[in-house]
Amino acid sequence: VQLQASGGGLVQAGGSLRLSCAASGGTLRSNARGWFRQAPGKEREFVAAITWSNGDSTYYTDSVKGRFTISRDNAKNTVYLQMNSLKPEDTAVYYCAAPNSGRWMYRAPSLSEYDHWGQGTQVTVSS
Repeated sequence: VQLQASGGGLVQAGGSLRLSCAASGGTLRSNARGWFRQAPGKEREFVAAITWSNGDSTYYTDSVKGRFTISRDNAKNTVYLQMNSLKPEDTAVYYCAAPNSGRWMYRAPSLSEYDHWGQGTQVTVSS
């Protein structure tokens, strides 16, 4: 399975971007997808995740709550990250990820539970 992330770019502070992550080349049997980011010199950190069982559940790191929205289009096998009110500290390479299998109902997968990673897309927010 390959995950293809796209939609990054250069934007001014306060602007918006929408990242997409399309899965291809196989079937993912998990009910979860996530977005992570890594800034220069820093560790990769969780940004947002979505799980689906009886409806969708979404999870966000505190710094993006109210500004970012994760969603999915099951028909297109694609997950999105809508990023509004961007700040310079959001600058990073953004990665989408998915577990190969498993079901999450009351929490998002932890970093180690993700098996597949996209190639990353650069987001740069200028002040």
